[in-house]
Amino acid sequence: MESYNKLVRNKIPEMLNAKGVSYEKRIASPEEYKRELIKKLTEEVAEFSEAGDPEELADVLEVIESLRDLPEYKDVETLRLKKREERGGFNDRIILKGEK
Repeated sequence: MESYNKLVRNKIPEMLNAKGVSYEKRIASPEEYKRELIKKLTEEVAEFSEAGDPEELADVLEVIESLRDLPEYKDVETLRLKKREERGGFNDRIILKGEK
């Protein structure tokens, strides 16, 4: 049987209850929550990178939205727009080749 100890979506416990699956549940501290969100982001990005599936991209965005709700990331949208203004986005599809 597979074991796990990870951050899950809010409705996963009730889905497990409906299936009669046993588990232990606890609430993460703010510091642990941030660490777990970052771990989850890495996991979801890897899954998206492998599959290229829109469902996986939706998972990436959900984790990003949860990170954006944390106080230390409240200004991330302002930073994103500033960088876009200064350096542009990626929609021109420019690939550079060179040596470092």
